[in-house]
Amino acid sequence: MPDKAPVFEKTYRHYLERIADLDLISRAERLGVESDGADLLIRLYGSTYRVTPQGVFNPSGAPVNYAVCVVLCCYVLQCPPDTPPVGDWVTYREFKDAGPLVSYFTANTNKIIETTFSGRLDALENAGRALGGRRYDDGASHDLSLQFAFLPRIPVLLRFNDRDEEFPAQCSVLFRQSAEAYLDMECTAIGGTFLAGYLTAS
Repeated sequence: MPDKAPVFEKTYRHYLERIADLDLISRAERLGVESDGADLLIRLYGSTYRVTPQGVFNPSGAPVNYAVCVVLCCYVLQCPPDTPPVGDWVTYREFKDAGPLVSYFTANTNKIIETTFSGRLDALENAGRALGGRRYDDGASHDLSLQFAFLPRIPVLLRFNDRDEEFPAQCSVLFRQSAEAYLDMECTAIGGTFLAGYLTAS
């Protein structure tokens, strides 16, 4: 995916026009977020953002990355009428509308994590814990499984097997099936790239 900053900015402005007509507070419980006055406070990978009809802001008032703005606005706008069942853990490619972005997701999420942390399992766990990740044990055999809170209703599961004498490092990033009720597939894919970016920047 090429540099999409101008596209994100245009999408963000369009989303704000739609948000201006909403009662944001009525969506807070369904989204699992807090409210402050007429605004929503939404945590994305541990950082809190204020979503208002005028824009998206962080606690310090500094500008927010347009990709973050688009994801948060999409989360608010796509809020389902009822809280859906969370469903099973699924890979990105298993979502019905993911097809055009599967190769982007794989290259910018799984492959980056594999390349960066091959032979560095402890570094991955340390980076994951710094991002709020916690060990996830469902009996599956992986060298490391960590669950993260991408958004309040959208957990993300990272599974990682380190390289050995026979195989290279392998990473899978999974979402609950219910994620597609809250975000479109582009924003879901961006959630994976955020995860890879935050982990590798630490």
